[in-house]
Amino acid sequence: MGSRKFIYAGNVKIGGGAPITVQSMTSTKTSDIPETAAQIKLLEETGCDIIRVAVPDEAAANAIYELKKNSAVPIVADIHFDYKLAIRAAEAGADKIRINPGNIGGAEKVRAVAEICTRKGIPVRIGVNGGSIGKAILDKHGGVTAEAMYDSAIEHISLLNRYDFDDICISAKASSTPLTIAAYRLLSERMDYPLHLGVTEAGTEYMGVVKSAIGIGTLLSEGIGDTIRVSLTAQHEREVTAGLAILRALGLRDGYELISCPTCGRCGIDLLPIAESVDKRLAELGRSITVAVMGCAVNGPGEAAQADYGIAGGVGEGVLFKKGKVVKKVPMEMLFDELFLMIESGENTH
Repeated sequence: MGSRKFIYAGNVKIGGGAPITVQSMTSTKTSDIPETAAQIKLLEETGCDIIRVAVPDEAAANAIYELKKNSAVPIVADIHFDYKLAIRAAEAGADKIRINPGNIGGAEKVRAVAEICTRKGIPVRIGVNGGSIGKAILDKHGGVTAEAMYDSAIEHISLLNRYDFDDICISAKASSTPLTIAAYRLLSERMDYPLHLGVTEAGTEYMGVVKSAIGIGTLLSEGIGDTIRVSLTAQHEREVTAGLAILRALGLRDGYELISCPTCGRCGIDLLPIAESVDKRLAELGRSITVAVMGCAVNGPGEAAQADYGIAGGVGEGVLFKKGKVVKKVPMEMLFDELFLMIESGENTH
């Protein structure tokens, strides 16, 4: 899975066969240390592996030093154009720098960033977005294409390689899911740097998750990608839960799986609130387990035979089942509680 080359963001390995990591970004002003630290903590608790902070000014770069004191996960400094901020963020202890060397103003500035990152063992993520490709490349390819994104990545890489810096991760994001997939396929085919996957500016939560699941999921299923960010116009912890769900759906991260039927005329219970309650409780349990919530007792246990535990509705009552075998019938109002008694005991409840 993923690239053979690898980098380390702090103590987290990206690439080289390491587990796929989930990233997100704070939305606070980074210089507001208490607010930013609180958001980092929330993202950590949600399951985020790597957290990026915006560094638009020196106060934000300096804040990294304090933020690092209480963060259990690596912190990435997100920088555009100003090489001095990259240097200051590196001095403050950033675990990774996100900057495009072709946009920082010349060879000596690239050299300065490469030198401090080499000295401190800090990798650089080159972020090629559909909206950040240089005019000459756009003219060459007639607009934003996968080839244009690839050429832009090569241009930035060569600037760092000139100063013997190769501790690099690449992203090639677009708001178009098909373009994003095509660009990453090209990068994966032609180079072996670790790839940071994402569909940028994907939208609000519903459509953003759909686009990200298709784009990121397609690439990961093809063995492409080493770390991911689901970009949403939503609370950033929702990015993390979505990213973790994508990894679980592909069998790339341990965790619970909920199987629930779409309902039909045979459905014997009010399935939606029960399924949502079970989903929430499973997230709190944090166990690697498969649980089914099915609408009818006729097909439920058989259709969800792969589930470790499950419930299926009937008229006024439902059944508990384990590995497809019915354990017992219980009144409808007791289904939820009896299900979790069975799960938490690990044994049949009859």
